[in-house]
Amino acid sequence: MRIASWNVNSLRSRLAQVLAWLERERVEVLCLQETKVDDPLFPHAPFAAMNYGAVISGQKAYNGVAILSTLPLEDVDIGFDALLEDEEAERLSVQKRLISARVGGIRVLNLYVPNGAELGSPKYAYKLGWLHCLARYLAARPMDDGPLCMVGDFNIAPEDRDLHAPERLRGRIMASAAERDALGAVLADGLKDVFRRFEQDSGHWSWWDYRSRAWERDRGWRIDHIYLDEPLYAAAETCVMHRSARGEDKPSDHVPVVVTLSPNAAAASGW
Repeated sequence: MRIASWNVNSLRSRLAQVLAWLERERVEVLCLQETKVDDPLFPHAPFAAMNYGAVISGQKAYNGVAILSTLPLEDVDIGFDALLEDEEAERLSVQKRLISARVGGIRVLNLYVPNGAELGSPKYAYKLGWLHCLARYLAARPMDDGPLCMVGDFNIAPEDRDLHAPERLRGRIMASAAERDALGAVLADGLKDVFRRFEQDSGHWSWWDYRSRAWERDRGWRIDHIYLDEPLYAAAETCVMHRSARGEDKPSDHVPVVVTLSPNAAAASGW
C-alpha cells in the first residue's frame, strides 16, 4: 500500500495537477491539506471517475483536509471533538484541520497543523495549543483502533537538517524550540518519522516559499511528514518526496510525500 500526503494550497486551483499526479502514481491513499473548498463544492466526480472515494472536512477559502482512497474508507472521524469531549477540543475543531479513516486495516490520520504566523502572536499560541490537543487526542485513541499512520503539513521543521539555512532560521517560526518540543510530545508514544529511516542527510525539502525565489534558489524546508507507529515503521519499504511537482506550472508550494508499506503491513501489526 502507498499512502501519500500533499498540501495542495487550493484543490480547485490545483485539481488538474492532482488528477494528473494520481494518474501517474496510482497511490492507494492520498491525504490532502489546504483544500480551501467548502464541502458542497468538493470535486468528487473526477476522483470517482478514477475509482477514488473521498472523505472531506473543508471550509471556504481556508484550511480543509481530505482523504482519497481506492480502498474502502471506514470509521471516519473529523476534528478533535470526535474523541475528546471538552471545550478546548470543540473550539479547536472549528477550523477544519483533522480527519481520519481506517483504510485497509490502518488508521490514517491526516493533519494540517496551524502555521503560527510569528513567535509570541495569538496564532503562535493557537498552534501550540493545537499541538497539545493533538497529543491528548492521540492518547484518547481506543486500544483496538489499529496501526497508525499520521501524515500532513506539520508546519514544523523538526531538526536543523530540515532547514536550508539552520544558522539563520533556527529559533524562528516553524523552527522554534517550543514548536519542536510540542511535536516531540505528540510523538512520545512511539510514532517515528519514516522519511528519516531512508534518508539521513539534509537538502531534502517538501516546501519552498513562493517569495524570494525560494524554489529557484533551492531554499526549502522539510515540514511535511509521515509518522508511523512501530509495526508500520518496520513494514515501510520506501518514503520519497516528489520534488518535480514543485517545478510544474502554477504549483502548490508543497510537494507530495509518499510512503510504501509492505502488503501485509496491517496484518504484521496484529490487526
